Parts: sequence; structure tokens; C-alpha cells
Amino acid sequence: MAWALVTPASRGIGFALTRHLLRTLPASVPVVATARSDVAGVREKLLASSPGLSESRSSRLDVQECDVLFEPSICRLARYCQERYHDKRQRQEKNAHLRMGFVIPGMLIPERAPDKIEYERALQTLKLNLLAPMMLVKHFASFLPRKSTPMVSEEGTLPRPAVLALMSARVGSIGDNRLGGWYSYRASKAGVNQVVKSTDIFLQMQSGHKAMCVGLHPGTVKTDLSREFWDSTPPERLFSPEFSAQRLIDVVNGLEESSRGKCWDWKGEEIPP
Repeated sequence: MAWALVTPASRGIGFALTRHLLRTLPASVPVVATARSDVAGVREKLLASSPGLSESRSSRLDVQECDVLFEPSICRLARYCQERYHDKRQRQEKNAHLRMGFVIPGMLIPERAPDKIEYERALQTLKLNLLAPMMLVKHFASFLPRKSTPMVSEEGTLPRPAVLALMSARVGSIGDNRLGGWYSYRASKAGVNQVVKSTDIFLQMQSGHKAMCVGLHPGTVKTDLSREFWDSTPPERLFSPEFSAQRLIDVVNGLEESSRGKCWDWKGEEIPP
């Protein structure tokens, strides 16, 4: 049995991704979404904002607590997923695996010059944007299919290979950096791209063609992270979380073997390292 993961999912792109997966994935595919607090409230909001869901689709929403800045919390989430979706299932079927994983914690402090860098705020940026995804990869890469895992193709709305997608950004590209600034954010996202590449190399050995890791750039999305830039962004380039979520899922569903280990934007175009 395949399952999906969105972490965190309490607001913004994560919230929109979870809603989209609930509407589009087969009713047999559970969706694990995480929140740092108020798990029951987040679940209620997700269902209330997704009218028309059948009972079977609603019941497969599994909201769990996870503080992505605290590794023991990530470890508890992984242990829960192991017990809920692998240990019990493996006794009945041999194809239990994480099919789609969206790892999307993020924050932005836009330092415009070196003297604007503040140590504690930069450290918090690196912790949330880079170390949190790294720890999530540590605890969840093992749930992706192995070379021997049967991949059931009943689900036309699931990617052919399993995909672990980490939220990156265009400004994480070193080759595309022409404006400078945004030191901690650029550095953290460049680090994410390196984690993506290294994780994908690991998955090639563990999973062969059955799983890959990629980075995703959602564009400028109207969330709290980008609030400072809403007025300066052309309206046609400022996306709703729902639009960005749908495009990112379309990108993931369209990935091919040659797509692995790279960063892709919301249009499905490669962002250079």
C-alpha cells in the first residue's frame, strides 16, 4: 500500500498540498500531514476547506504532531508511520511504501548586505530551511520503496517512481545568483539542493528506478514567508498556495528517470545548481 506525507501542513503551501492530495489521490492512499500543535484543529480546517470529500477520502487524512526543529519529534513521527503503515501492513502485503513525500519547512530573512546578517536569525533560518529537511530525510528515506518492492500501478494520479520532494528556491542556485543578498536564505536553499543530490544518489543504490529525490521551487506564493514582497511582485507572478500546490504536484507526477536529483520550478523547468 502506498501512502503520502506532507510536513508541515498546518498552513500555506503545505496546507494546500494536503487538500489537493486528498481530492486527487485514490481513496486507498492515506495522507499523513503534520502540525506542530493543535492537530485536531488542523485536521478540522483541512476537511472544512475541502467540501465534497467522500467519507473514504476524509477518513484517510492522518494528521500527526511534529516539530520539525526537534529531532526526537521527527523520530516519533517516523516510528508512528513505521507502526501504522509498514509493520502491520507488511504482514499482509509486500508493497507498503512512501510514494509521495513533500518536505517543506521554510522561513525567509532577506538580508540585503553582509552587515545585515544577524547570527541568531541566520542560525534559525539554517535550522528550519536546511537541518529540518535533512533530519526528515534521515528518518523517512527508508520508507521509500526498495528495488524489490512491487509497485502497484492502480493509481494514475501517483508518480510512477516514488518521489521525495524537498522545498528549494530559485535563489538557491549559485549559477543563477546575479543579485546577491538574502545570505542565509540563499545559503540554506543551496544546501537543500546538495541534500537533494546526495539523497538521490543514496536512493539510486537503495531503490534503483523506483524512487528519486528532487528539489522544488514553488514560485512567489502568497504566504506569510513572502508577505514583505506581495506589493512589489507583479500580480501575474504572485501565486495562490492552491495554484502553486497543483503545479508542483503536476511537476512531481511528470518526473522521469532523467529528472532525478535536480531542482524543478513550478513550470517543470530545471533550475541550474
